[in-house]
Amino acid sequence: MTIVNGEEVRSSRTTERVISSSTIRGVFGSKFQTTGLSRDEAGSLARQLKAGALAAPMDFVEESVIGPSLGAENVTRGVTAVGYAFLFTLVFFALYYRMFGLITCTALLLNLVMVVAIMSMFGATMTLPGFAGLALSIGMSVDANVLINERIREELRAGLPPRTAIAGGYDKASGTIFDSNMTALLAGVALYAFGTGPLRGFALTMVIGIITSVFTAVTVSRGIATLLYGRRKKLKTLAI
Repeated sequence: MTIVNGEEVRSSRTTERVISSSTIRGVFGSKFQTTGLSRDEAGSLARQLKAGALAAPMDFVEESVIGPSLGAENVTRGVTAVGYAFLFTLVFFALYYRMFGLITCTALLLNLVMVVAIMSMFGATMTLPGFAGLALSIGMSVDANVLINERIREELRAGLPPRTAIAGGYDKASGTIFDSNMTALLAGVALYAFGTGPLRGFALTMVIGIITSVFTAVTVSRGIATLLYGRRKKLKTLAI
């Protein structure tokens, strides 16, 4: 493609257009003079150069229009996915860990409420990546509660009294829970700091969920267990 006498010459691939044919007088630097342009043309050219609005060829590869119904459908599916994941988790814990499963279910429910409440306080909007982060935080909370319950079982198998087994299970599992969640928390902070758009929404929900899951697993569930079993002087067995 070539330019002849200020006019465009078309080629088989693209088209170029001359937007200015002025002549620069003197050295091209911070200050110079041009000829062949009126004041209005010079001002228009300067605005185009500053705004980056020069004409450029464009080929449309794909074009689609997304309406509000698609966004509503994504939100509905996200709520449904989180709801089913939470329901299946509650059923598993209630059947597998019995009374301590119910304690875990209470802690998980409080964790979900706290995540939604904190995001509402900051005025955050739940998007599809946000629901993904919420589901991941529920999974992290499940992992922490499984560690605690299994540690209590090990203490009982070692022959410790029930109340001592409860205290030992929470104390010995807390360190592992903090270590595992700290690495995930740092990853979430990095995603939020360096990510953009949907990635930041996912990271924000995940970070809030990790913090609340650690709190509910280590503090809330232990408080409920202590409330239920701490006052029983002749406690012989645990429903776990």
